[in-house]
Amino acid sequence: MAANQGRHRGEEQRVRICQLASGSKGNALYVESGQTRILVDGGLSARALEQRLATIGVAGHQLDAVFLTHEHGDHSLGVGPLCRRFDLPLYVVPQTLAALPRLGRVRCCLFEPGQALEFQDLRLESFCVTHDAVAPVGFVIEGQRGRLGLATDLGVATRLVQDRLQGCQALILEANHDEQLLHDGPYPWPLKQRIRSRHGHLSNREAAELLQSLLWPGLQTVVLAHLSETNNRPELARQSVASVLQPQNICRPQLLVAGPLTPMLWSLAD
Repeated sequence: MAANQGRHRGEEQRVRICQLASGSKGNALYVESGQTRILVDGGLSARALEQRLATIGVAGHQLDAVFLTHEHGDHSLGVGPLCRRFDLPLYVVPQTLAALPRLGRVRCCLFEPGQALEFQDLRLESFCVTHDAVAPVGFVIEGQRGRLGLATDLGVATRLVQDRLQGCQALILEANHDEQLLHDGPYPWPLKQRIRSRHGHLSNREAAELLQSLLWPGLQTVVLAHLSETNNRPELARQSVASVLQPQNICRPQLLVAGPLTPMLWSLAD
């Protein structure tokens, strides 16, 4: 990467991760390992994605590919324009591709849910999640210095999800809503039911329960993502998950909460 040619050897060996955006207004994740730079989802405009990448010293033309979890606009809005502008391949499930509106002429690389993908020095293991999209997936991304598990936009943490996320050094988990805030909040009842359904979103409590099943000595970082601005508060999400982390002695990961506006950069290292 031209912007980072002067980085020290130890820095080059790290897996750099940046949550560019998180929440109902847009989601995008940047992952860099060695010479490989990818986006997972692009739920902002292409221009906004470029602007947020620039804050961490990355230009759009330095990306290698985009991987898409599902077709909803808060994950896919800028994917077509960004891929066309920089001739990036888009890795996408066939059903998701068919559901994308106005994608344009993009180089699409199709994969099936559950398939493992080898991309340069990254390995991406996809897995099925339950959400109200046509064929949504999560990913475990393995790089030079560890494994990153990504599970957002899911209504229930199935046994499959728990199995796939075992042994990750970092986890990005959905903590969409506080159950009481959702119950008392302004959303119409059918929407509340959808959010709480098997095809909706994980609550803070459910995120904490999922995390409890994933604790192991190598866990370094936990990121809470996709928080609702209406039905959640960062401090409530943090409290729910801290209640699982504090009483145990298995691991002491850093706990981060991703937000919608400010990119959050962190890394995995030995």
